[in-house]
Amino acid sequence: MSTPVIVEQSRAIPITLQRAFDLTLPIPLTAIFSRRYGLLPPVKRVRGQDGIWGQVGQSRTVVTTDGGTMRELLTEVDAPHSFSYRLSNITGPLRLLVDSIDGCWEFTPKGTGTLITWRWVLHPKGVGAPVMPLVTSMWRGYARQALELLSEQLLTPDSAERAPGV
Repeated sequence: MSTPVIVEQSRAIPITLQRAFDLTLPIPLTAIFSRRYGLLPPVKRVRGQDGIWGQVGQSRTVVTTDGGTMRELLTEVDAPHSFSYRLSNITGPLRLLVDSIDGCWEFTPKGTGTLITWRWVLHPKGVGAPVMPLVTSMWRGYARQALELLSEQLLTPDSAERAPGV
């Protein structure tokens, strides 16, 4: 297996740390991953999720518009600072390039708001290593879009009604 590749993107949002965390963890993936960027497809739907997303050990299957799927396992929740997950059993075009992906969302105070950082640690397959610079470049654009959409969701006045327990 090749050396892991780390890529991250951040965005400051004028919202409290606790609120940013509480609204982001359970947000529907289709709300923030609804646009293609380069070869990276939007999320079409999620299957097999039991209850509200937020308990370590929960898993679900993420289905993308290109027919790909991946199993997402929530591996850590450190409220209100971070949550982590692992993407595995990847199918579709991405399966040719990566074995698995470790993802993390981090929340840190910044000024009067919160800096939200989304990070991926890609574990490329041997054949995927040479194209990782292209994949990470597209991922940065994909992440920028997702963080823009997340910001819109978090700053929408009715977002509190969509987040359980807030």
